[in-house]
Amino acid sequence: MDANTIRQKFLDFQEKNGHKVIQPAPLVLEGDPTTLFTGSGMQPLLPYLLGKEHPLGTRLCDSQPSMRLQDIEDVGDPRHTTVFEMLGNWSLGDYFKEEQIRNFFKFLTEEVGLDPNKIYVTCFIGNKKYGIPKDTEAAEIWQKVFKEAGVEAKIAEIGEATVGDKRGIKPGERIFFYDDHENWWSRGGGCETTPIGDPCGPDSEVFYDFGEELQDEAKYGKAHPASDGARFMEIGNQVFMQYRRNKDGSFSELQKKNVDFGAGLERITAASIGSYDVFKISLMKPIIDKLEEISGKKYDNNTDEMRVIADHIRGAYLLAAQGLVPSNKTQGYAMRRLLRRAILRALDLGISDNFLAEIVPIVAENYWELPDSILTHREMALDVMLREEKAFRKTLNRGLRELHKLSQGQNKPRETVPREGHDPSEVTEPRNDGREGTGSYEVNFDLNGYDLFKLQDTYGFPMELSVEECYRQGIKLSDNYRTEFESALKEQRERSQTASKGMFKGGLEDHGETTIKYHTATHLLLAALQKLISPDIVQKGSNTTSERLRFDFNLDHKMTDEEKKAVEDQVNEWIKADLPVVYDEYDKNYARNELHAHGQFWDKYPEKLKVYTIGDFDQPISREVCGGPHVEHTGVIGHFTIKKEESSSAGVRRIKAVID
Repeated sequence: MDANTIRQKFLDFQEKNGHKVIQPAPLVLEGDPTTLFTGSGMQPLLPYLLGKEHPLGTRLCDSQPSMRLQDIEDVGDPRHTTVFEMLGNWSLGDYFKEEQIRNFFKFLTEEVGLDPNKIYVTCFIGNKKYGIPKDTEAAEIWQKVFKEAGVEAKIAEIGEATVGDKRGIKPGERIFFYDDHENWWSRGGGCETTPIGDPCGPDSEVFYDFGEELQDEAKYGKAHPASDGARFMEIGNQVFMQYRRNKDGSFSELQKKNVDFGAGLERITAASIGSYDVFKISLMKPIIDKLEEISGKKYDNNTDEMRVIADHIRGAYLLAAQGLVPSNKTQGYAMRRLLRRAILRALDLGISDNFLAEIVPIVAENYWELPDSILTHREMALDVMLREEKAFRKTLNRGLRELHKLSQGQNKPRETVPREGHDPSEVTEPRNDGREGTGSYEVNFDLNGYDLFKLQDTYGFPMELSVEECYRQGIKLSDNYRTEFESALKEQRERSQTASKGMFKGGLEDHGETTIKYHTATHLLLAALQKLISPDIVQKGSNTTSERLRFDFNLDHKMTDEEKKAVEDQVNEWIKADLPVVYDEYDKNYARNELHAHGQFWDKYPEKLKVYTIGDFDQPISREVCGGPHVEHTGVIGHFTIKKEESSSAGVRRIKAVID
């Protein structure tokens, strides 16, 4: 059964049971500084679970797209994804355990068609310290439900999951009692860490059995529902909010009890097709099939790479379709990281050309049935993702080359010291990187966080991507690379703040987002004038506000309408090309003589200065000495229009322009 069908079956089923279907929340929650993304189905319902009345009543259901980037390193195994969809239903002081358990079992077995013999469940074993009893009520309901389905359902009291790893499952056991690490819900975790005043309670998880042959006992121990092996996969969780933690740390029963239920759409779909690999379901397999076609490689031999690519592009699409664009801040940074990780993994498959144009439409088709209320920018999503791919590709190869050079120590002076107990002229033993040194012992340098900062700052490689590449290529990192990276970042910020107060302010009246766009457009304007009017043109003055740019330059004649139109068109062409904008700090002589950076006051510049490059690093559109700040890629600037070209003084012309 495909995922879209299961989603609709769930909503229809719950609606028949008196639930109101509510619209899902967007992945990016407005006005919620506590989290980057909607990370669970219940997150948008939390105020109502805490006591606020919902306008649609006491029985609610939805299907909520969710994202958890804390799982990003686990993507590559058969079941972890960063983005997933939660089927959810809630009772706000209405029905409780009996109706919830029966309805979910009925949905799984009758609507989805799962074999009841492959369903296992867990319940809370209780906590004597806090006087919370064992949830025998839920267990007894499950026993009745299984009996009615003709399934034996003995009870096993496990407690800690590690006990189950040694014990395994006895014949006929179907219901397993675990401690609060497995079967207790609160916003703070277990009983001990439940926040004062919060509602909380036991939960009952439901697992699907994919077969005992999948359990790797040597690695995970014996199979049981809460084990880490591949045999069992959790497909749903029913939280019974029946307690509140008191000021003295004790727990008391709530008068108004709630049910919070969530089930993974991807995981239920995987169970419906009998596959423990969620990447074989309808939301994923078409992406995998296309990757096989593009790369010429098979999924079975390249599971890690294809799973990461499929998951990350899927997540990035849902963010783009909700109006998010890649950036270096918060949610935009997370989106950029997803896309760039996917592109890097595509290289491992031999996909060196742009490929998102072939993948994104498949993802869009898979999610066509999600409501427009959250996917408000479907039409723009592809363009947003293609611009990011294009921008990253322009720096990708150079960045990888630089990482390789750094790993070989080609950019660092080597400290040479005599080997202990040997004459310095003697031949040394092979170094631990396989290369031999002679005459003296060459101290091996690990990559110092400062290298990673350069890769991010100059080539657009986020630190996390560099770290992942280092691990994958066996490149050693220093023990303190994170601290070193943060130190380099702090130093750069301090330098930027100092520069912005002095002569490199560049005529900016403020550092607002629009003003920064105008500032970058000024660089493009100078480059267009030099290309189309005269290579001898230089900047004679500049003033940039949030409403317009004003640019003075040397020219001995009034520009014709044709010249103005050509310059305007050229700037817009570069904006549309979505060129990367990067910078680094260089020695003044190197910037002037080797990089041929454009500058006005070479004799007044300090010995170390910042240079911004727009476009390909080896053949740039623009390269100027500037204190910044600038946009990260030109595509965000907007449409450039010259409003006026006039005389400023003898031999100096002035252009006023706007962007929209």
